[in-house]
Amino acid sequence: MRRWAVRTRVLLFMVFLTVLTLVLAGAAAYLLQRVENYRTMDDALARTVTEFIQLGEDGNDPETGEPWSTADRLIQVGMQRTLLAEHESMLALRDGTVRWTPNEQQPVRLEEDPEFVDWVLDQEPITEHRIHTVQTAASTYRAVVVPVMMAEDDSPTLFVLAVDVESGMAALNRTFLTYTAVGLGAVAVTGFLGWLMVGRLLEPIRRLRQTVRSITETDISRRIDVHSRDDLGELTVTVNEMLDRLETAVTSQRRLLDDVGHELRTPITIVRGHLELVDPEDPSEVIATRDLAVDELDRMSRLVEDLVTLAKSDQIDFLTPAATDVDLLTDQVFEKAVQLGDRTWLRDVRAQAVLPLDAQRITQAWLQLAHNAVKFSAPGAEISLGSALRGDALHLWVRDAGAGISPEDQQTIFLRFARGTNSSRAEGSGLGLTIVDTIARLHGGQVHVESAAGQGSTFTIVLPLQELEALEQAGQTTAIIPGGER
Repeated sequence: MRRWAVRTRVLLFMVFLTVLTLVLAGAAAYLLQRVENYRTMDDALARTVTEFIQLGEDGNDPETGEPWSTADRLIQVGMQRTLLAEHESMLALRDGTVRWTPNEQQPVRLEEDPEFVDWVLDQEPITEHRIHTVQTAASTYRAVVVPVMMAEDDSPTLFVLAVDVESGMAALNRTFLTYTAVGLGAVAVTGFLGWLMVGRLLEPIRRLRQTVRSITETDISRRIDVHSRDDLGELTVTVNEMLDRLETAVTSQRRLLDDVGHELRTPITIVRGHLELVDPEDPSEVIATRDLAVDELDRMSRLVEDLVTLAKSDQIDFLTPAATDVDLLTDQVFEKAVQLGDRTWLRDVRAQAVLPLDAQRITQAWLQLAHNAVKFSAPGAEISLGSALRGDALHLWVRDAGAGISPEDQQTIFLRFARGTNSSRAEGSGLGLTIVDTIARLHGGQVHVESAAGQGSTFTIVLPLQELEALEQAGQTTAIIPGGER
């Protein structure tokens, strides 16, 4: 069973929080207002009782000017002088009989609620003027009973003041019914706007899902557009970076497989063909076949090593730059280069500088250029190495007096498995200059070649100082540019 979508869950949570907030706020306000209404009702009852008692104790009958003689007269005048609210009412009882009621326009009629009348009669004897809550089938009241007995009375008269609570709370209830309706409308609007907003916020996730679904084994080039700089925008950038790394890895794997299939097929075919045709009874033919097989296996070994080097260049730890004394490095490379062949080795100028380089990789590239110079020059020919700071870049070069390179070959020698017209298949893997170019570019530089057929060649690794400083700050780099060997 499929779970609800994130958009739906987020929206339901938003609506739940909105409803919870409205309910808690409304309930708190409603309860506080009810308490305030009760307090107002009780204050009104207490004030009316106080005024009535003062009228009985200090006042006189307005018709005779004499003190009150009967309770009926006092209650009659007291009722006439009391201004009742819509939800208030009065009642006078004596000997179980209703004696006085308010005018007919007063909506609350206590005398018409027999349960309330019975409650009043059950209050005798009354020793204090307490406000009580009275619940009947008709309504709920806040009421106080005042016994009144004058000189000419044979029995006390019960003067009752009451407030119909439900009637008094009617306005409050109507207000909160309106609040409820408005709240429901607010929840609906919040839900609609939340649906749109959550959909907009989750749009990068939707595009991410679509992009991932569209990626196939043959096409992993699609990327997600970044439209914001928030957390989802950062997630989109991170996913795009992951796809970049994935594409690089897959491309490198495909290229490695293509390279292996392309280059290893030929030596395997050669060895197999000679082994199938060799005459085991002819010692010279066996030796020749063995030498050929060993030579092809050596070439395959070099090819595999070069392919592994290029494959590793995609890794972030391929370079380990460190402060390097270029003067000392030049001497070290020169001492290693003179072992490559019987040539006249010359050491040109040396750069006096300490720069952030991967000395091992630079040595590998530099010696590869020296190896090429040996391979394409005659014994005793001059080969010179040097380094110098020129402008804002470090130059590392190898100069030979060999066969040279035609302009046409100079356009292709840095491609994988490319060979110049002066090169034969057996002389190398075709990846030497690929590795040199890759190492140079990973340092932020490039390889220049100056050559003409029959006039020798000069290969120069040019490393901009600004790129080397950036390499030092980054501590690592990831890049690879296809190349080859002349």
